[in-house]
Amino acid sequence: MKTKRAKKSLGQHFLTSRAHAKKIADAAAIAPNDAVLEIGPGKGMLTKELLARAEKVVAVEKDADLVPVLARAFAEEISRGTLAVVRGDILKQNPKELGFEAGKYIVAANIPYYISGRLVRFFLESETRPKRIVFLMQKEVAERIAAKDGKESVLSLSVKAYGDPTCKEIVPARYFSPKPKVDSAILLIDRVANKNFPDANARDLFFTIVKRGFSQKRKTILNNLRELLGERGEETLREAGIRATDRAENIPLENWLRLGGILRRNSQRGSHR
Repeated sequence: MKTKRAKKSLGQHFLTSRAHAKKIADAAAIAPNDAVLEIGPGKGMLTKELLARAEKVVAVEKDADLVPVLARAFAEEISRGTLAVVRGDILKQNPKELGFEAGKYIVAANIPYYISGRLVRFFLESETRPKRIVFLMQKEVAERIAAKDGKESVLSLSVKAYGDPTCKEIVPARYFSPKPKVDSAILLIDRVANKNFPDANARDLFFTIVKRGFSQKRKTILNNLRELLGERGEETLREAGIRATDRAENIPLENWLRLGGILRRNSQRGSHR
């Protein structure tokens, strides 16, 4: 049988190391009664490890050529009902329609580099959020999300607003076929929830503040937010626990959230006058 080759158009890099597949599954902390959603199972290297731990795995594969490969490789698990292989684009799917409930499933995947940011956002902002996400992704992006160098970014704060990201382990490029140009890393986003935003307005205000705060990285936070904060900018920042001379990358999530709460409260007061 002809070996299935990776498709460059889909950003496919098949994981070839069973040891690292186990480490991804271990990072997901799967209990025997857990349901797992796998994105892009490829040839099934990670799928095997997920099936060894979970009660049920739903694998969504965009590549139509790989679906019959998976169907043959996992015929027994599919017939038992422990695995379902779905042909489709996960970004066009609704986890609820795949049988998942909010906060009651885990996402695990070796994801294409070019859609890593979109996939993270897709699940964090979904109404049917998972309780935990484990992605094997580009090392640089994983480390930026986890703020491994101690410096925050729009990306790291966007993820931390919904969960707790940790960069678990580096996976060298040699463990993939074809070999990518850069190394990968296992990123865990634990305790995923919408605990910080009571409504869409609070969420939108938070992201507006953060994006403006990072608009010119060399400027102080007061200079970047002066227009948004108005005349009492320095006082408002102080109330949020932020110094006017701070730079955005040095401000932790809780202070951004506090600032958003203050601005929202001030806005509501103004509308009632």
